[in-house]
Amino acid sequence: MAQIHKPTSSLQSATNHRHRRTVRRPPPAMILLLPRSIRASLLRHLSTTTTTLETPTPPTPSNPPPPPPNPRTRTPLEKQFETWLQALKPGFTQPDVDEALRAQPDPDVALDIFRWTAQQRYYKHGNLTYLTMIEIAVSGKRYGAAQTLIEEVIAGACPPSLPLFNTMIKFCCGRRILFSRAFDIYKKMLKSDDAKPNLETYAMLLNSLLRKFDKLNVCYVYLPSVKSLAKQMKASGVIPNTFVMNMIIKAYSKCLVVDEAIRVFREMGLYGCEPNAYTYSYLAKGLCEKDRVSQGLEFYREMRGKGLVPKGTTYMVLICGLAMERKFQDSIETAFDMLANSMSPDLLTYKTLLEEMCRDGKGDEAFELLDAFRKRDTFMNERTYNTLLSALHFLNRDH
Repeated sequence: MAQIHKPTSSLQSATNHRHRRTVRRPPPAMILLLPRSIRASLLRHLSTTTTTLETPTPPTPSNPPPPPPNPRTRTPLEKQFETWLQALKPGFTQPDVDEALRAQPDPDVALDIFRWTAQQRYYKHGNLTYLTMIEIAVSGKRYGAAQTLIEEVIAGACPPSLPLFNTMIKFCCGRRILFSRAFDIYKKMLKSDDAKPNLETYAMLLNSLLRKFDKLNVCYVYLPSVKSLAKQMKASGVIPNTFVMNMIIKAYSKCLVVDEAIRVFREMGLYGCEPNAYTYSYLAKGLCEKDRVSQGLEFYREMRGKGLVPKGTTYMVLICGLAMERKFQDSIETAFDMLANSMSPDLLTYKTLLEEMCRDGKGDEAFELLDAFRKRDTFMNERTYNTLLSALHFLNRDH
């Protein structure tokens, strides 16, 4: 019986190791020595095992592929954008889009809605939605987007309108690099029937030009543009106000073209404009800088007669101009009037008046005047007083 159990042991070994590619068969002579029933069973088992082992089994990968990732989580802005798209029902109109844009606290979401609605086949933006989107972009400091929208309007993306074009000019006037673009928009308005320039348009353009009048040589470069705007404004029937007239007077006075400044001043009554302190200040200062001090003094006195107070720079220019023309009494009165209105002359103004008095042989009066100024001028410090006193002593020593 021990010989009978040995093949069984070989069969169990073959069965327990099916993962091996080959199984060692018993020698044929050994198989023939077994009983017929066992020999048949063994042959059937070996045939089944061989068939199973000969069938190739696909290899199992050592690193199985990871499961597919979860879908991307949407950001709050994307959710907000999709919410508003659902609120815009099919067939929405410009007022619907305008309402959706104005309800957006985030300018980027508003711009996304603006661009998405523009892609719909049945819808086209108009001047209402363009105006709203430009205002949102500017208030949200999306200046690049605002500039792009303006270029689209200039190219004809929507019909023109006066509020839209004025908003575009205001933005361009506030950006130095877009200064010339503002005048391109203005020229487009002149050719339009629905967006003719109005008083606000001319005021913004004149104000942007005057910002460049800091230096005398630059004034003459831009003065022709001021003249042209003033002429076109009157030709188009736009009635100017005091603010606009003052800007034109200021432009002429800055360039020392004072006769033209006076002519515009005389025209103010024709348009129902009342001159104010700025009007007189520009004229008085321009006349003094043009060495027409007496005429500047007349405008100053007319202004003070109306109870108007000039700017501090006008006071100081007038004081110095009068002193250099040896009109010391008028200069002194103007200086005390300045102090009475809580304004203080600077060191150069004091020095010009007092030194001119010394050069004219009025040294003693100059010392007395300096003490009077010191008592009246609460802003005069010890350093300023000592500087002026030393200058007077130096000048009087030579006389």
